[in-house]
Amino acid sequence: MEKQIDPRILRTRKLIMDAFIELTKKTDFNDITIGDITSAATVNRATFYNHFMDKYDLLEKVLSESVMREVLQEVSMHEVINEETIKSIFISIIKFHTSVGNQCQRSYEAFTPQIETIFKKELQAFFSECAQRQWSNQNRLEIETFAVMLSWSLYGAAMYWMQNRTTKPEDYVKQILHIIKLEYTDEGNAN
Repeated sequence: MEKQIDPRILRTRKLIMDAFIELTKKTDFNDITIGDITSAATVNRATFYNHFMDKYDLLEKVLSESVMREVLQEVSMHEVINEETIKSIFISIIKFHTSVGNQCQRSYEAFTPQIETIFKKELQAFFSECAQRQWSNQNRLEIETFAVMLSWSLYGAAMYWMQNRTTKPEDYVKQILHIIKLEYTDEGNAN
């Protein structure tokens, strides 16, 4: 039987996270202190440390939840790895980065390494799960290698597009698909 989490704990955690998000909109991440966060959240330091180790742990949790909520819910509708899945994920990565960049302009640069780590990890898990269902006869190591390569390359391509923006994202992802030729047989072999 799963243990229910006390709703007060969830509310306090959300209060701290929301206060942190609001602070990052106005203040550079490196300048935000635990005191700033606890003051904005109207909780004491002990309460903060009951929920998070430090502001970096808080940042990681906020970003993880944001990635999970905004991006992976959208792509989780896809049950197989195909061109539509790749397009959807690529556009989702760009939308997420654009949203965070617009909301937290002062702290965006400080967030990007954590965002990258979280994205790659979550995308790798998503692709691994899909690939295992889609190509159940493939060996586990090949599936994991495929998941790592696809998640990292897709994230890297999205970041390259964000830095250069020479075409519309939809056109750029078409170029990517043309290059990697995502054509698979039922046996899981690339054509």
